[in-house]
Amino acid sequence: MTAQAVRGGWESASETVRVADGIADRLAVEAGAEVMRTSYTFTGDDEPVMLSTSYEPLEITRGTSVVLPEDGPHSGRGVVERMRQIGQRIVHAGEIVTARSATDEEANRLRLSRGTVMMVIQRTYYTQDRPVETADIVVPPDRYELAYMIPVDQD
Repeated sequence: MTAQAVRGGWESASETVRVADGIADRLAVEAGAEVMRTSYTFTGDDEPVMLSTSYEPLEITRGTSVVLPEDGPHSGRGVVERMRQIGQRIVHAGEIVTARSATDEEANRLRLSRGTVMMVIQRTYYTQDRPVETADIVVPPDRYELAYMIPVDQD
């Protein structure tokens, strides 16, 4: 008999930053607009396994109970639930998956060799009107498999 247990968790840090062009485009805000950037290091059995950097426009969250994703009354509930708390109903999300070499910072945080190839998922959540969060999720391909279920309209 084999037993497998993985204790998972994460560490996060949030700060207000002015957004650069690429992220601004994904959030449909002006370059230089203020956003809440939250950096995550996800762990399994106390080892770093995945990184994520999330961006939320402060024009939506400033002054609300969800401005800090991992602090306050709605901490840890995820983007969809947190946005619902402030009247932002998410209707869909999109992802773009690419591969590239890890940056020095990513390799260091994940305890990998410099130049290790990484999968990068650019995920964006949308309400009916606009994007409300975007994230860069960085995963080593030897630790994860990406699998998608795609609904097909039966009409």
